[in-house]
Amino acid sequence: MSTWSEPQPDSRFLSVDGLRIHYKRAGHGPALVLLHGSASSLQHFDRVADLLSESFDVIRPDLPAFGLTGPRKDRDYRIPTYAATVAGFLEALGVPRYAVGGNSLGGNIAWNIALDHRERLTGLVLVNATGYPEKSVPTGMRLARNPLLRPVLRRVMPHGAIERNLRSNVGPRSTIVDDTMVDRAYQLMSRPGNRSAFVDFCNTDQPDRSSEIPRIAVPTLVLRSASIDGQNFTRDIPGAEELVHPHGGHLLPEEEPQWVAEAIAKFLGSAADTPTH
Repeated sequence: MSTWSEPQPDSRFLSVDGLRIHYKRAGHGPALVLLHGSASSLQHFDRVADLLSESFDVIRPDLPAFGLTGPRKDRDYRIPTYAATVAGFLEALGVPRYAVGGNSLGGNIAWNIALDHRERLTGLVLVNATGYPEKSVPTGMRLARNPLLRPVLRRVMPHGAIERNLRSNVGPRSTIVDDTMVDRAYQLMSRPGNRSAFVDFCNTDQPDRSSEIPRIAVPTLVLRSASIDGQNFTRDIPGAEELVHPHGGHLLPEEEPQWVAEAIAKFLGSAADTPTH
């Protein structure tokens, strides 16, 4: 059985913002940063990264609170703080310009980077991204906000609950939730401090920046599953392109890696031809 809670041969670490950020980097070409969602890790993009590393320098960090990066000492899990940390991480890596793509929470962080560090971005890819107040909250997050369950979840996150949460996040036809995927999520959630960090993250009062989304001035691709609600990025971001997957769930990069990778490669190829203002 793989031990996901230990570094892998291609694991790298970089200290930024008082954190030891775990990341992987592979491939050659323009820089592309991929950001996973909540209660996930950089492995979420394994197959997409494999497909894209032929044409891009693909950089995937474990976001603070998750994976091998783990908790922040200051427990600050506001999205603009995440955006600042990711931008600082790329600066420390010596990557001045990059495209950024993110799933769910990762997409929320990505569009916040587009607002706060527009000059760095060559393109933006939002995969079932969050950030509108009307978007429904996943079950796992709702549980972590329950004051009676909070102290329990800091100590134990049952294997069965993690499996149910993953199954509720994929499309009806998907077969990707297997023992390996559940074990990975369970082992990473069980790392010291990660359960508490997840509870802290779920209970963080997030600023609502959705009214600023129309200010995003970076070429944007929206990848959305037809069943996902609360997504107005295509309406609000000037010139955004959208592709809708008919039966994918929330975890599109794992459910449909080929579809996601091809859409990103095609979009970033064409984004490179359009002048950014």
